[in-house]
Amino acid sequence: MPYPKKQSSFQNKKNIIAGRNPVIEALKSDQKLDKILLFKNASGEAVNEIRQLAKELNVPVQYVPNEKLNSITNIQHQGVIAFKTAVTYQSLQDVIDFVNEKGETPLFLILDGVTDVRNIGAIARSAVCCGAQAIIIPDKGVGALNEDAVKASAGALEQINICRVNSLMKAVDELHLNGIKVFASEMTAKTKLFDLELKEPAAIVMGGEEKGVFPALMKICDETFKIPMAGNFESLNVSVACGMILYEAMKQRML
Repeated sequence: MPYPKKQSSFQNKKNIIAGRNPVIEALKSDQKLDKILLFKNASGEAVNEIRQLAKELNVPVQYVPNEKLNSITNIQHQGVIAFKTAVTYQSLQDVIDFVNEKGETPLFLILDGVTDVRNIGAIARSAVCCGAQAIIIPDKGVGALNEDAVKASAGALEQINICRVNSLMKAVDELHLNGIKVFASEMTAKTKLFDLELKEPAAIVMGGEEKGVFPALMKICDETFKIPMAGNFESLNVSVACGMILYEAMKQRML
């Protein structure tokens, strides 16, 4: 898989927009933005306009110290940096409706705390290959879906619906209201992957490798499961595990 080259201490300049007026112009021109970092003590008319436009366009704003901004770029940022995204985000309900109207059985992924763009790219490739229709991500705590992520996915991120939500808990509630069961991958679960019923509408929650699935999110899932392993190794890479789960779902549905 063509992983992106390692970046220097500064972010790829192609992926960021720095400065108050450039960020305002990007927001007004419908530039696809992943998020905005704003100096926590920033003030003024331009800052208020950025906040308002970001709210209207559902672009997440994170308030950070100036040192964080300086560590990202050496461009004159005036207390604000925006990150470009290479994908178009979709409404979760719109995607559910679209999948149902096509006569397909929903198979979605929920990524909780997956920050490595290479993992996200690999997950997207497996999702497209195994027939999943959407990836659901939170607006914070996930790797940026920029050009590097698209490159790592070999273009798969541009072929699957990406739904960005401000709360994964609310997203699970929305899935439940639409008759979609939600399963969470958990190493200590009793149910084995191949014992899950994945022919029905389903969404799979995958946690980051360091912290796993957030406990409160795990609690509202319909069932937890594990991937049985022959060896006594601690865990699988999240993208590898995701590929195995998606293949099992595809196998059940094909049979």
